[in-house]
Amino acid sequence: MSSDADRIVGLYERHAQTWDKERGRSLFERGWLDRFLDLVPAGGSILDLGCGSGEPIARHFVESGRAVTGVDTSPTMIGMCQNRFPGHEWLVGDMRSLALGRRFDGIVAWDSFFHLSRGDQRAMFSLFHAHAKPHAALMFTSGPADGEAIGSYMGEPLFHASLGADEYETRLRENGFVAVAQQVEDPACGGHTIWLAQREA
Repeated sequence: MSSDADRIVGLYERHAQTWDKERGRSLFERGWLDRFLDLVPAGGSILDLGCGSGEPIARHFVESGRAVTGVDTSPTMIGMCQNRFPGHEWLVGDMRSLALGRRFDGIVAWDSFFHLSRGDQRAMFSLFHAHAKPHAALMFTSGPADGEAIGSYMGEPLFHASLGADEYETRLRENGFVAVAQQVEDPACGGHTIWLAQREA
């Protein structure tokens, strides 16, 4: 990974309290989250990779009646999740080395997957497969095209990377997923580029 990508883990932990306070709770993502939930059975299980402080996205899943397992590298943010949603499972960990030994009805990596290097993103698809039940939903956000971009947060570089659309489709297919919906820079979702897929039986 590049040095800027390496810094992501420490950046979110250093600024966890500020990030949580600044994170909008309006749930402009609701349309896509509900499309994802349409593919997750009632009472089903969701693995939230890069769950942050649990609000507002994990809260939406919890309130829908799903069982949430959240994973994030920030101990401070995981502590917030544990306090807010004690009936669910919250783990300090790195999605790149995930090996939970069980499968879920849905996997989401919203505003987290795109912080990985392109090489690490490629490796994630086998981990998605290993943690997905047959017919499981998978949703993640990416960049609009192949490449890297450096933003900033609290004066520190904020790394983003993306594969190209054709490669994402290939990686999904090779790992047993079919793309259900995809939109580049959706104006109704804050300009996010979103992938929604489902694992085949």
